Amino acid sequence: MRFGKFIALVAFVVVALFAVGCHRKAAPAASEEALPIITDASAGLLFTWIDERGEFHVEESIASVPSASRDLVRVLDPSRDPPSRDRIFLADVRAAGPDGHYPVRLAARDEFESVAVQRRGEHGTVLKPQQAASAAASAHGTGSAVVIYGASWCGPCHQAQAYLRERGIPFIYKDVETDPNAPREMQSKLAVAGMHAGSIPVIDVHGKILVGFDARALDRALAN
Repeated sequence: MRFGKFIALVAFVVVALFAVGCHRKAAPAASEEALPIITDASAGLLFTWIDERGEFHVEESIASVPSASRDLVRVLDPSRDPPSRDRIFLADVRAAGPDGHYPVRLAARDEFESVAVQRRGEHGTVLKPQQAASAAASAHGTGSAVVIYGASWCGPCHQAQAYLRERGIPFIYKDVETDPNAPREMQSKLAVAGMHAGSIPVIDVHGKILVGFDARALDRALAN
């Protein structure tokens, strides 16, 4: 009898251990959006900084960002989708850590844009809401339209759109943040023109590339 109880006990323990060993581990919780690794050698990224007047500027390297504006820099990787429509990556590129990486965090878009809004308010200007591309462009097709590469938070980008719209000139607007092909297309055109974009908008006037919005330069390009 005792031997039978012993066998039963051993069988129970084996079954229990087997059950524990085969129990599927709970899947780990989905990790938060992977933060980009930023170093002085980072390439293929776009760094957006805000000047004292609340204007946005886009650079292709950390070295091009002014020292006074390195505490709050937006980082965008054109090869991957943004975290979401309302979330962005912000970096402090004043000093790298021991591993050579600059601190990066996920933040609300409003946090970044509010800095520009405050500075523009101090200079008597405001950020205007994003407007749809010219309806005339759709009617005439992309072949005859000017192309504007910009972003929703870029004041001069809105000014360029408004200027062309007032003159009835067809244009296509491409957001370098929401259109995954726009940044590379913009950079390709700049490279062909032998130019570097330190800011947006970048405007393609039938092959003539303009960086920034200047009404007179735009008029000259349109006249040619």
